Amino acid sequence: MSESGTRAARTRVIHPLVVRITHWINAFAVLCMVTSGWAIYNASPIFDFRFAKWLTLGGWLGGALAWHFAAMWLLVINGLVYVLYGIFSGHFRHDFLPLSVLAIWRDFVAALNLKLEHRLGVYNAVQRLLYVVVLLFGFGVVISGLAIWKPVQLQFIAGLLGGYDFARIVHFAMMAGIVGFVVVHLALVALVPSTLPPMITGRAPKHGPHGPEHEGAPI
Repeated sequence: MSESGTRAARTRVIHPLVVRITHWINAFAVLCMVTSGWAIYNASPIFDFRFAKWLTLGGWLGGALAWHFAAMWLLVINGLVYVLYGIFSGHFRHDFLPLSVLAIWRDFVAALNLKLEHRLGVYNAVQRLLYVVVLLFGFGVVISGLAIWKPVQLQFIAGLLGGYDFARIVHFAMMAGIVGFVVVHLALVALVPSTLPPMITGRAPKHGPHGPEHEGAPI
């Protein structure tokens, strides 16, 4: 058997190519949208604070808007690819369901006690909930963003969100939710660094004949 064949025999695929590509494109798009969005926010703040300039992208309002709209189309197209793949491939059904309050509470308590086991390629109930919620946040940020972008042409959307001013608050809240997810996501990767290589290569080692690797981790 060749070296590549031996390597494949010792590993298993846990993240398909489509999932990996859309994941990294999404990470780039979200980074650009959030940081350029903060620059746009600073030009007309909703609340009594502004984001530090070094955290923003675009340099000035026009530049920030250009970055924001470019990243928006990238996020929307990439998101559609991921959602369609997730539905038709069974990725959502297999990896994010079932989801129950009891399972979420059980895994949440286990995570707080640092007793929640992690298996590469298997999402626990808390992770499933977070991924479902962030998908809803993504939908919400796009819808509220459209209402802000075209409040006259898309006034029915703005109306459903309580008007232009409230749509801005909704947009900000959805953005904050996404940023919160990213912070938690990065913290979990730092706690369990073995989850990062498979998101690049798509593969993880096989350990024993009875199933995937187990690692104790608070996730």
